[in-house]
Amino acid sequence: MKRVSRRVIYRGRVLRLEADRVRLDNGRTVTLDIVRHRGSVVLLAQPSPDEIVLIRQYRYAIRRWIWELPAGSLDAGEAPARAARRECAEEIGLEPRRVQRLTTLYPTPGFCDEKMIFYRCTDLRTPRGHVELDPDEAIEPRVYTLAGASRLVQRREIVDMKTVVGLALLSRRGPRP
Repeated sequence: MKRVSRRVIYRGRVLRLEADRVRLDNGRTVTLDIVRHRGSVVLLAQPSPDEIVLIRQYRYAIRRWIWELPAGSLDAGEAPARAARRECAEEIGLEPRRVQRLTTLYPTPGFCDEKMIFYRCTDLRTPRGHVELDPDEAIEPRVYTLAGASRLVQRREIVDMKTVVGLALLSRRGPRP
């Protein structure tokens, strides 16, 4: 494949939308819409080995409140481990002393280049200094046992794919990083 041209359709706070004209290996030329994203971190914040912190948050795109793992976009030029520490403090009010990278996954590679980097956050403590949520966030953190979080998935009360995958990373039967 070879890119023939690119047109930026939209630039926003979180993403950029591009339309690329691409010549395929078979000789055809097509337009592909691509969402460009700086990347994000997904946090498996564990107060203890058998517990996980989930957040309840209203997601406007799907018009409902959902339980999910804390997560957030990388700031421009921000190191992912630093983003994990920042997002943990912002979203659950606790700062991890230990941050362990588990894996990196592409949630929607058919049209988006976002990388989600999963981190286990442990040895949680109260942050030093003031921490503030993003202006568009209203978040309720809650500690669940891993078994309790698994039941939420089984009952389809967790509908967020990054959360299902993240919990599977911690389960005995789930994929290992």
